[in-house]
Amino acid sequence: MFYQPALRDHGLPHDPFKALVVPRPIGWISSIDTDGRPNLAPYSFYNAIAYDPPVVVFGSTLRPRQNLRKDSHANIEATGEFVVNLATEALREEMNASAASLPPGGDEFAHAELATLPSRMVRAPRVAASPAALECRYLRTVELPCDAPGRTNYAVFGQVIGIHIDDSLIVDGRVDILRCRPLARLGYMDYTVVDNVFAMDRPG
Repeated sequence: MFYQPALRDHGLPHDPFKALVVPRPIGWISSIDTDGRPNLAPYSFYNAIAYDPPVVVFGSTLRPRQNLRKDSHANIEATGEFVVNLATEALREEMNASAASLPPGGDEFAHAELATLPSRMVRAPRVAASPAALECRYLRTVELPCDAPGRTNYAVFGQVIGIHIDDSLIVDGRVDILRCRPLARLGYMDYTVVDNVFAMDRPG
């Protein structure tokens, strides 16, 4: 089959685009607002985009029907910082619970029954049970086109300035990611877990 996303002429019950760009790491992003209230939300359009210095990016849209930026996005631009917490299989229910649409200022940590830990270089808290976290300084937001009238897509960039790794993940000087089984997003409401790793040397 062939279809044009702008025309939505795929003829299927659901757009398959997100089922083809997979698996996508989940950016489980914690932030605070200008009053110091915490926020936690998972973003499936997330990835690392640079290494030196390390930079991450996540995609955000406006809140449906409210035409307002999502709390994570607004908080990050207002405070200049955030944390990306590693979402794992053991935390899948809590991650999903933190996606609930709470009123502005609502505490997803409390809603998902998650304890917090303080960060070292930013004010936003970390997910205590997460085995790894990236403390980030906000860099910039890039506005992107959107086919839906009155809506906007955004790419939010942050520089990683501090990294937490649980000591249990480090084996022979390397991170053994299989020890925590990270979650990844597929299409629709489907997820997967990193439970298999293989290596290949680069040519030359």
